[in-house]
Amino acid sequence: MEEMICKKEQLELLAYRLMKTGGLRDEDARTVAQDLVKADMRGLYSHGISRIPMYLKRIEAGCVNPRPEIKTEQAGMAVLKVDGDDGMGFLVAHRAVEEGIRLCEKTGIAMVGCTHSTHFGMSALYIKQAVEQGYVCMVYTNSSPALPVFGGRTTFLGAAPFAAGMPGGYESPAFVLDMAMTKIARGKIRVAMINGEPIAQGLALDKEGRPTTDAKEAFEGVCLPFGEAKGAALAMVMDMMAGMYTGSNYAGDVSSLYYRFDVPQNLGHMIFVMKPDLFMTEDEYKKRMDEYYRRLKKLPRAEGFDEILMPGEPEEKKTTDALKNGIVMTRQIMDSLYLEAKKRGVACPEVFGEKEWEHVKNSGAVVFEKRV
Repeated sequence: MEEMICKKEQLELLAYRLMKTGGLRDEDARTVAQDLVKADMRGLYSHGISRIPMYLKRIEAGCVNPRPEIKTEQAGMAVLKVDGDDGMGFLVAHRAVEEGIRLCEKTGIAMVGCTHSTHFGMSALYIKQAVEQGYVCMVYTNSSPALPVFGGRTTFLGAAPFAAGMPGGYESPAFVLDMAMTKIARGKIRVAMINGEPIAQGLALDKEGRPTTDAKEAFEGVCLPFGEAKGAALAMVMDMMAGMYTGSNYAGDVSSLYYRFDVPQNLGHMIFVMKPDLFMTEDEYKKRMDEYYRRLKKLPRAEGFDEILMPGEPEEKKTTDALKNGIVMTRQIMDSLYLEAKKRGVACPEVFGEKEWEHVKNSGAVVFEKRV
């Protein structure tokens, strides 16, 4: 597969210029651009700049507000409710964490429920936002139907990632967990579609309920939960806490990002922010985190493993490598962005060069084409 190697700054510039065409405020366009590139740097291409054509299409269709007036209200002594005004989920969730931290300083713990939001990229963005400022954090979100309940055969629950993070110590990294409730993130199936690649057996079913390795059939079909009943139950927790409990859409009502362009998603998020020194001093917390990490690293390794890593460490290693050596992007993804930029009159010679590209195929268009 043909690949391009791009610098972080190049992709951020391209993403920023494209998002600006959607009518976002300058600061908001930069935030979304930086967040998408962070995902690519962590190797999470399913949540990176490949999603830009979809985001812009949703803005143009009127189901995402490019300039939301996000409002926050107190719902309890340590509880906030954030109304995202149908804006991009990145902006809603960052505001929620920001407000949660502010309240947490007074109360020790804060719970923030968000409504009228939409897809917010990778959950790790908001975990890291809190963790890098020294706070413990958990993030729940619901999403459009992608997997069945245990015993069901049609989509009902979202892939609905669960994320949690704890600040590192003096000599240890932060704990950063971000995982979907499916065996494979639905966004990774989408990337496989764009790149013309199959997926592994046992990850998804087609719309007739048959096992498939065809990424397109899987995307239109059913993702399978990890751990069978356990994964499905956890996905239900995400939907109930982030959707039903906050007053957002839930129980199958969250509309598809790729096949519904007539209504806002009204997605929900639930975010918890906690001070690390509630049960001990911050100094003691950091020393205990260091000791935990030391014990983790000394554990006997299973066959085939060179190192035991804290959740979040593999992604940080990828980010460090991307900063040093560049971000590896498939030609298929870059082709779709080249065509999107050309359609919108966006020049980005810093990424695409000065000459017209030849033999460009819009591989990204496949995600919007639903088979009958």
